Amino acid sequence: MSRTSTHRGRRWARRCAALATALLVLVTLPAASTADGAGGADRDRGRAKTVPGRAPADNVILLIGDGMGDAEITAARDYSVGAAGRLALDTLATTGRRTTFSVDERGRPVYVTDSAAGATAWATGRRTVNGRVSKTPGTNRPLPTLLEKARRHGYATGSVTTASVADATPAALTAHVTDRSCKGPADMAECPADTRAAGGAGSVVEQTVAARPDVLLGGGADHFAQTVTDGPYRGRTVLEQARAAGYQVVRDRAELAAARTDRPVLGLFAPDYLPVEWTGAPAAPGGTAPQRCAVRNPARPGGTPTLAESTRAALGQLTARRDRATGKGFLLQVEGASIDDRAHEADPCGQIGETLAFDRAVAVALAYAAHHPRTLVIVTADHGHATQILPDDARPAGLSTTLVTDEGGRMLLGYATAGPGGTQEHTGVTVPVAARGPLAHRVLGLRGNTELFGTVCAALGLR
Repeated sequence: MSRTSTHRGRRWARRCAALATALLVLVTLPAASTADGAGGADRDRGRAKTVPGRAPADNVILLIGDGMGDAEITAARDYSVGAAGRLALDTLATTGRRTTFSVDERGRPVYVTDSAAGATAWATGRRTVNGRVSKTPGTNRPLPTLLEKARRHGYATGSVTTASVADATPAALTAHVTDRSCKGPADMAECPADTRAAGGAGSVVEQTVAARPDVLLGGGADHFAQTVTDGPYRGRTVLEQARAAGYQVVRDRAELAAARTDRPVLGLFAPDYLPVEWTGAPAAPGGTAPQRCAVRNPARPGGTPTLAESTRAALGQLTARRDRATGKGFLLQVEGASIDDRAHEADPCGQIGETLAFDRAVAVALAYAAHHPRTLVIVTADHGHATQILPDDARPAGLSTTLVTDEGGRMLLGYATAGPGGTQEHTGVTVPVAARGPLAHRVLGLRGNTELFGTVCAALGLR
């Protein structure tokens, strides 16, 4: 072979090698970088930059639809935007499934979880017994939570809910109690070892104030009105304890909007749960006449912020607390609590209205992430619920109702896990999980609910 032929051969080999390298780079790009397609945060503001020594994400927004399984999502979608429509939560293309089981005190699977054990799973990375909040199943010892770890690493933290801020799902981030019922100092009957008198950390609200999240919004004013029975705040209310810790207390939409950003915010918008947004006739034996839902609840005070408004306010407060030196942002959990509460009562209009209220909060989170691409948004549920979508000519044995949807169809919903006057039950199904942003690909496939803990820790660089 001539020298010229040899030279040409080498040039050809170099070109082939370069082409192979380029193709290898293309096919090994992380799935999360393109999975969201048109409308994703990467397209809107450019890809989030990876900086050596810096965590993949600056912020994490974890949105929990309590009791929001596939049937509950589908009912809300069909009623509002139609069978072929899409909700905001449907626009996250990186999706997977999560198992939801809890365990007994010996660690054996219990196939249907409650919200306390469900929230403990992602808050601590460990499964526990139903009713327990962020404590081990066998030894009843406290487990470190995402919020506690985030605070130690210099992140701002927040929790928003439509329940009491002392309810099971928000409590899993801020407290450790043997039983979820131990919300205030007067509620400690099921938690004798957790009382301050016994050397424990006290009720959920006492521990939550001590955990000092930067933003805490929801209901639960009655729990904060209870009097502390032991410790340095003995004889004072938990609300006084919160004010002594520097919290500014807000009671309605206007006060929330006026809250300062240099002090932590405690929003108490109802005595316990916030009143739901929609109302209608509950499901009944033999069904109901076809109905449309009333989209304004007269029992809901006019100044009550929506979940979307509280989420937007929380994001504003937390963004103002960003550590400019380190780039560290925040961890925020947002719960749509009354999807579950209304499904327990076989109240389809209340349930659908709360699902759509939650979806609007998801839209707020996605809009924020579009302008802050180093934000990981995760949307999921703690467990499924009792809702069934049935053929409109079915005659179910349990409770049912017929809704006339926005697109003019008739949708029959059934609830059959309890009879008239009973409480509908959770179900042990897997639930959807969807994500957008840094490490979104970690939700792909079927995974345990405990794995969300590792995903959030990895995103924020929590050890």
